[in-house]
Amino acid sequence: MKQVLTLILILALALPLFAAGENDASKEVPDVETIVSKANIVAYYQGEDGKAKVKMTITNKQNQIRQREFNILRKDTEDGGDQKYFVYFLKPPDVRKMVYMVHKHADPDKDDDRWLYLPALDLDKRIAAGDKRTSFVGSDFLYEDVSGRSLKEDTHELIKTTDEFFVVKNIPKKPDTVEFSYYNVSIDRKTYVPMKMEFYDKDDKLYRLIESKKVEVIQKIPTVVKSVVSDLKTGSKTEMEFTEVKYDIDLEDIFQERYLRRPPREVMR
Repeated sequence: MKQVLTLILILALALPLFAAGENDASKEVPDVETIVSKANIVAYYQGEDGKAKVKMTITNKQNQIRQREFNILRKDTEDGGDQKYFVYFLKPPDVRKMVYMVHKHADPDKDDDRWLYLPALDLDKRIAAGDKRTSFVGSDFLYEDVSGRSLKEDTHELIKTTDEFFVVKNIPKKPDTVEFSYYNVSIDRKTYVPMKMEFYDKDDKLYRLIESKKVEVIQKIPTVVKSVVSDLKTGSKTEMEFTEVKYDIDLEDIFQERYLRRPPREVMR
């Protein structure tokens, strides 16, 4: 009886400690809006501006390969706010000198402004807002993947926390405007780099996957230098490798329509 009473006393003293430990652990997990906001900054807003050379490799189900090379430049107005992107194609010859430009708006009620310059036709045209979820130059990446999706377009739910990742479920507020029903993002707990995005169709079936395959620290900034998107329905995949990555290069305002046909040298180099 004495031993039983002693055990009960020990448990009674220990339970508050366990409860306190659980509360402390929960405090280490930020709320979901903080998580997605930090991940968005890491993925799309590192530095005031930036530039990189990109090699894109498109592989279809039959293992036939096509490649693209381009420079991508970005300038922010503020973290999480409006942005401008300029993509200049270097290779192959059939897309050389093609330009894709975006004026991205953080306000979901305001459509992004997007332009595409086709040198073969000497034609620059606006891309309709509804085309942002179409193929980016024949790859498995979409136009929206390049500049990112506004956080305000989705509701966010933290569905899982592991030692490595926060897993966030994102549901579109306007489901009729997109082809997916929701997507889950696995976010690295230490760096907040989005490591995997899983898109589910209207039948709740996984059909598209984007993975960060390699991350390097550049100018003290964790940077994805290799990413792969897989279309699980067609069996096609596209890999993007980023080299010559630079941040805070003090870009001038090159993000203008008049530069679609005649980009400045810093864009072409």
